[in-house]
Amino acid sequence: MTIRFVSFGMFIIDEFSFADEQGKPTGETIGGGGTYATIGARIWLPPDTIGMIIDRGNDFPQDIQNQLLTYGSDIWHFRDDMNRVTTRSRNSYRGEYRGFEYITPRIRLTPRNLERTRLTRPASVHFICSPTRALQIISEIQEIEGWNPTTIFEPIPDRCIPEELPSLKAVLPHIAILSPNAEEALSLLSLPLVVTKSAVENAASEFLKMGEGQWIDAFWSSTENIDKVVDVTGAGNSFLGGLAAGLSIANGNVYEASLYASVSASFTVQQFSLPHLTVGSNGVEEWNQDSPHRRLEVLRQRQDREIENKNH
Repeated sequence: MTIRFVSFGMFIIDEFSFADEQGKPTGETIGGGGTYATIGARIWLPPDTIGMIIDRGNDFPQDIQNQLLTYGSDIWHFRDDMNRVTTRSRNSYRGEYRGFEYITPRIRLTPRNLERTRLTRPASVHFICSPTRALQIISEIQEIEGWNPTTIFEPIPDRCIPEELPSLKAVLPHIAILSPNAEEALSLLSLPLVVTKSAVENAASEFLKMGEGQWIDAFWSSTENIDKVVDVTGAGNSFLGGLAAGLSIANGNVYEASLYASVSASFTVQQFSLPHLTVGSNGVEEWNQDSPHRRLEVLRQRQDREIENKNH
């Protein structure tokens, strides 16, 4: 069976601390941009068509293991090393400020790690890194004859700086989907870091001088649905997983795939950590007790109305 999507993002156990708790961890949950991207794709695709490598250390929690398996055991390619701990990070909060740091060593993944696994040569790949490292990943892909995956590149925040722009321009011809968030895009282009819709549209137009595109609204975009957005952690990652799934389902139609992507993100923002999957007695999957296909149709009709209104 063809593997449609693999993320090279790391699996991370996220710990949380708050200023009023004197910096002590207050809990742990599944994290990592690659994990969110994989679940974003899983919302649309069967578990045996997507995948991700997870490096399990000697401290890997059983409850996290159990939660991962609810999404399908076929997704995860576990690599065990009892001589090390699992990659962990700490998210610290002080008012509106959010800090992030790794508190255990990281194991980076590359295309070579897929060799001799069922995940070899997937149709699309997702990676979260600096533009400089993205060039290295593309180089590894090009070493494998006959493999030309759809490449989805998500720049990491601390390397979205003007100094990385030359590497970004060098790697862009080999990238199918580039996805910085608003602040990352503004920083890369040396624009003022004031996030407004007009500023984001201006940044997007700069990137789109190398191609073409169209604005797609978030699913929860109206003020009456603001209570549906609980935590935006991982929303951008799951958007890209949904985009990869949509590209596969819609035969490469980027506009249509973006609708799938927006719906994937809509499930991620409804709670802390990953969305909840249930399977009814009829075998139909629901996410957060709702149908992804219902949301897809709602969003498609909304977009169609907006396009029609603009044409009149």
